[in-house]
Amino acid sequence: MKWLMLVVALVLNALANILIKAGMRNYTGGVSMEMVLYMMKNPFVIFGLLSFGGAFVGYSLVLSRMDLSVAYPIMTGAGFAIVAMVSALWFSEGFPLWKILGIVLIGIGIWLVAGS
Repeated sequence: MKWLMLVVALVLNALANILIKAGMRNYTGGVSMEMVLYMMKNPFVIFGLLSFGGAFVGYSLVLSRMDLSVAYPIMTGAGFAIVAMVSALWFSEGFPLWKILGIVLIGIGIWLVAGS
């Protein structure tokens, strides 16, 4: 169950980042009250914040049952891989060979950390 909760938390965390990026793509102003109002009206940003909240709750539960030295690398590494792949597809961000290699190496690192 702790592994399932970790997967749910990391997917929610990645989703939060993706949704907030989607919501803020068209914002061109600076840091101001206008930005805060823009964010409060934007459904992508709102659902992104809710996803961060869900990830926080899920990850907190995971940390009560799993070593931080195992959970954190999985959370950040797998989250990075998800965000990089979705960003390439949805936001047309680059996905060059060295990024793929980096994700593979992160995957190997996660496997080594989680298996120990």
